Amino acid sequence: MTELQSPPTASPSDTLARRGPHPAWIVAGVGFVALLGAAAFRSVPSVLMDPLHEEFGWSHGTIGAAVSLNLLLYGLISPFAAALMDRFGIRKVVSGALVLVAAGAGLTVFMTQSWQLMVTWGLLVGVGVGSMSMPFVATITGRWFVAQRGLVTGVLTAAGATGQLVFLPLVSMLAHEHGWRLPSLIVAGTALAVVPLVLLFIRDFPSDVGVTAYGAEPGSLVGVRTPPSIGASRALTVLATIARTPGFWLLAGGFAVCGASTNGLVGTHFVSAAHDHGMPPTAAASLLAVVGIFDVAGTIASGWLTDRIDPRYLLVGYYVLRGLSLLILPSLLGPHTQPSLWVFIIFYGLDWVATVPPTVMLCRELFGNDGPVAFGWVFASHQIGSAVAATGAGVIRDVQGSYNLAWYLAGGLCAAAALMSAFIRRKV
Repeated sequence: MTELQSPPTASPSDTLARRGPHPAWIVAGVGFVALLGAAAFRSVPSVLMDPLHEEFGWSHGTIGAAVSLNLLLYGLISPFAAALMDRFGIRKVVSGALVLVAAGAGLTVFMTQSWQLMVTWGLLVGVGVGSMSMPFVATITGRWFVAQRGLVTGVLTAAGATGQLVFLPLVSMLAHEHGWRLPSLIVAGTALAVVPLVLLFIRDFPSDVGVTAYGAEPGSLVGVRTPPSIGASRALTVLATIARTPGFWLLAGGFAVCGASTNGLVGTHFVSAAHDHGMPPTAAASLLAVVGIFDVAGTIASGWLTDRIDPRYLLVGYYVLRGLSLLILPSLLGPHTQPSLWVFIIFYGLDWVATVPPTVMLCRELFGNDGPVAFGWVFASHQIGSAVAATGAGVIRDVQGSYNLAWYLAGGLCAAAALMSAFIRRKV
């Protein structure tokens, strides 16, 4: 055990540990960059829906199916990625994921058939970003932080959601002025550029650089390197255990609705829906960017509140407010951004992924050391909901000529998610 805990030879993180801030903040900072990039990579297909439709004639449902595969894999890979981080280390898993994203994004410039969109943006990018998803947040905060866990979870979660939204106007502008291939190549280059940062500055455990977790009491075992787990099979073992508890299914059900009402519906189809009402795509993408800006404040505030308020009550409030906002959205869309639409954008932005910090907290509380992997499975349900909504909303648009029914269904589902959250039984 002594050998496992001894610090490695000098590294950039070692130097920072001696001369700068606590290494936990460096790890969190690089994690923020990786999550910001991963989310930005996922934003591209939604903005390119209309350009791809115009060039290839692919239907909204077909393009939405590729986005669905991306979202589905993004979620299903998550628990296995969390287990592989335990087995092989954070750096190896995240670096490999970035290379996959670069390959998937770069190869899209050669596609001529819809199945190729499924393979590139659906399969390769989906697996890549899934390996850098929210269980990555749970792993970093669980190993590196004791104090400020909720707050750091909120900040990292904001990176994961905000990156997708903030990059939308840039991607939309580039696609409008230079075609959809340039944004794809930029994503590939950006993914590769993040790899050196991960390799240089991410360490798996605080004990690797001779420090304790941030805020840990003397003698605490938090952040101390432990023998590697059995790998990806641990994800299935944890699932078999947590699936016998009602709390898991209530969390997973609520989070599925969360995914359907954010990434799957708004993140994928808002630009197209606004365009149906006469709004220029660049203007609609800019509105989503504003959602991302307010999401930063909302998610960080949610992390702060999670350290102080029963997380179940927070989830109930978030889902109720989100459902109400989605029910009134169809009446707000038009060719111009009226004040009432701005109110929706600000309000919805504050609530975009505010659900993540309390959900992570409940997973840690209910499932202990299995919390990060358990959250991986809860997050998988989030992405299943996203995938169903991404395809379903596209089909509704193709059949009915508008997205109205999709907004109303999402609003009703949010009410169901609020009820599920209220029935979760805490252990403390």
